Amino acid sequence: MDKWRLIPCIEASGQVQMAIDTWLLEQHRLHRHPPTLRFYTWSPAAISLGYHQRQFPEFWKSLTWQGQAIELVRRPSGGRAVLHQGDLTYAVITSGLGSNRMQAYQAICEFLIQGWKQLGIELQYGEAGRGYIHNPNCFGTATGADLVTKNGVKLIGSAQLRRDNTILQHGSMRIKPDAKLFAQVFEQEIDVIDVEMTIETLINTLSKAAREHFNIDFVVQPLTDSEWSEILTT
Repeated sequence: MDKWRLIPCIEASGQVQMAIDTWLLEQHRLHRHPPTLRFYTWSPAAISLGYHQRQFPEFWKSLTWQGQAIELVRRPSGGRAVLHQGDLTYAVITSGLGSNRMQAYQAICEFLIQGWKQLGIELQYGEAGRGYIHNPNCFGTATGADLVTKNGVKLIGSAQLRRDNTILQHGSMRIKPDAKLFAQVFEQEIDVIDVEMTIETLINTLSKAAREHFNIDFVVQPLTDSEWSEILTT
């Protein structure tokens, strides 16, 4: 049975979180690090932009929430803007899933579908086409890389970055979003899903689903001091 690293949940700024994901991808690409699963939260609240997303409202640069500036950060992956407040982000770094992008998405997303089903929420893939690129809001459309409820409400938006045979896939799961803040940022209403569970319960359930889906075992290991040093100086 293959062994993956499971990094305990980290709360940090968006800049730090994106640096961690990028570092893990590169280390795995260089065969220095095993496949990895991790979950994390963003503090302060942030808006992450897709790597190629150049157009966004000017007022996003001056937004605040609960007295703190909302960080504007660029992801290494593609896709549209995501508001990170009241969400939990997952990241999978692995390899060997073939060259078909959509098949790789779904090979990874299956553990999310299985885990959320155990928590009482059934999810399926979105069906939006390429028109999503005209919407700056990631949660405004649901493509085949995203997961929605049976009522069509998008719960998880994912994005991907490939380097050689290695994949970073990370995604935002909306847990307790502030509807007023969402409306202020994207100037549209949000469909709120009532997720009544702790972050710890969600992480434990999804980690178990990942272990079963990928047929792996986890080595639980926080980032070491030397790893933090490399990440923060990259």
